Amino acid sequence: MKGASMKGIDDLILQSTVKIIAFVILAFSLYSLFAGHNATGGGFIGGLMTSAALVLIFISYGYEVARHVIPVDFKRLIPAGLGIALLTGIGSFVFQQPFLSHTYGYWDLPFFGKFEWATAMLFDLGVYITVVGVTMTIILSIAEDQ
Repeated sequence: MKGASMKGIDDLILQSTVKIIAFVILAFSLYSLFAGHNATGGGFIGGLMTSAALVLIFISYGYEVARHVIPVDFKRLIPAGLGIALLTGIGSFVFQQPFLSHTYGYWDLPFFGKFEWATAMLFDLGVYITVVGVTMTIILSIAEDQ
């Protein structure tokens, strides 16, 4: 594929399509993250979908442009996500429960109504952040070597 290096592909149709596709993928990944503790999905699948959307953006717009728009150091996401997941597990010790015990409750949020908040969702958030950090670090490291 000519021109698909770190500069990106200068194709208006591809870039316009990626804007829509990346938005849809990101929206579905967030849905998967928030619904994952009760249904199929969760932090791992949501993180992979988010990484796929980011890779599409990096491929279509190029490394420099995407880095300017998305100024995230993905290497720093890895320990942050692992820390959230670990603190979720250790938090159960505060309530004298076994490691990674699951509990849930309901909150009334404005505009959303009754919302279930589960400790499994916090663990999924840590997994989500870790997966995005690891996946993007690996992919961008490979891309930088080209």
